[in-house]
Amino acid sequence: MRMTRKFFGTDGIRGLANTEPMTAATALRVGMAAGAYFTRGDHRHRVLIGKDTRLSGYMLEPALVAGFTAVGMDVFQVGPMPTPAVAMLTRALRCDLGVMISASHNPFHDNGIKLFGPDGYKLSDAAESEIEAMILGDAAPALAAADKLGRARRLDDADGRYVEFAKATLPKGRALAGLKVVVDCANGAAYKVAPAVLWELEAEVIPIGVKPDGFNINRDCGSTHPRALQEAVVAHGAHLGIALDGDADRLVMVDERGAVIDGDQLMAVIAESWLRQGRLARGGLVATVMSNLGLERFVNGLGIDLVRTKVGDRYVLEAMRGQGYNLGGEQSGHIILSDFATTGDGLVAALQVLAALCESGEKASAFCRRFSPYPQLLRNVRHAGGRPLETPKVQQAIDAAEKTLGKGGRIVIRPSGTEPLIRVMAEGEDELLVQRVVDDIITALEQAA
Repeated sequence: MRMTRKFFGTDGIRGLANTEPMTAATALRVGMAAGAYFTRGDHRHRVLIGKDTRLSGYMLEPALVAGFTAVGMDVFQVGPMPTPAVAMLTRALRCDLGVMISASHNPFHDNGIKLFGPDGYKLSDAAESEIEAMILGDAAPALAAADKLGRARRLDDADGRYVEFAKATLPKGRALAGLKVVVDCANGAAYKVAPAVLWELEAEVIPIGVKPDGFNINRDCGSTHPRALQEAVVAHGAHLGIALDGDADRLVMVDERGAVIDGDQLMAVIAESWLRQGRLARGGLVATVMSNLGLERFVNGLGIDLVRTKVGDRYVLEAMRGQGYNLGGEQSGHIILSDFATTGDGLVAALQVLAALCESGEKASAFCRRFSPYPQLLRNVRHAGGRPLETPKVQQAIDAAEKTLGKGGRIVIRPSGTEPLIRVMAEGEDELLVQRVVDDIITALEQAA
């Protein structure tokens, strides 16, 4: 169980901009503490900082720079850049740590600070807890002497470095000539690099969501709001569409008919393609408890194992690293390809799908639907506290639901990590049966709450 902490949550530090902990004062302390934590040895230490396009990035970035330089770290600033690019550049440039200022798919008024170690991976719980203790401690991190202060500079070729990296993940000799693609960058961090990668790989590119103004990130666009992409794909007669979120670590796609292709279907495409190429490590993939049972049955039919984890890309990555898998992800579109990246990379995942699609010669509506999803229903119940899941009546309802669905379905019930909610998900072959068992559990929970 993760310990309760004031700043760090499941994905770095996050909150409402200019409200604790997303203030310039706290960002300054984070920079000082993280800089001190990663100052090890006598070499000149350095940190790389990227951000998305939120207005509050202009406030948080200089505060972090001040904190890092105050403890003697040199700073590379790369400006708007996808989260996976920050992770890649941190490792490629041999930085001591990397920082991404982003609240991912949240609205503009939120922001966050994600930290990466020198290996490009997000920090462990233990490392975050040590940094948090330094932030909260009475003793400030040791400040550098006047002649040892850090310097800050812009890294002008960061975009080009990531573009070349992303292009190199496409199979050798493969290009996207003849493919018309709409790409929705969510007015976020990938608004420059994603269209550039696709164009340089010879695709015909129609970019949308590429006019950030500080306020419109993720607003009615991107992977969480794909309607604009659906309409654009149909209007332009494109072969398919790509939707990223605000920091480009999440992906959904749209076929030529305008239908959304979720993360489960995309993982199925990549898993089957990589299995055929002999690239699928350990012959399996990692997904969360929320991935559709149809995905599990499909990959099992190919002889591919599916390992399930708790919800959250950090848990997917932990299982991948611990058990040696190189493909994992979530239904929501976080797809981790560890042969290339240390975190989810929506653009790189899209390129793997495009490569397989081009090779097949099929339309996206056929090729990118590898399985028929089982009917799945998710509902939330708000409660006033306590442990409603442990009441006898709720336990009886859950037991009865499991017996009703049998081997043809499954139930996932979990408390929210951020709100007083209990999430109830069921899926199975019979949609009416799924509806009934969820209703029965919800009724029992409402009575217990």
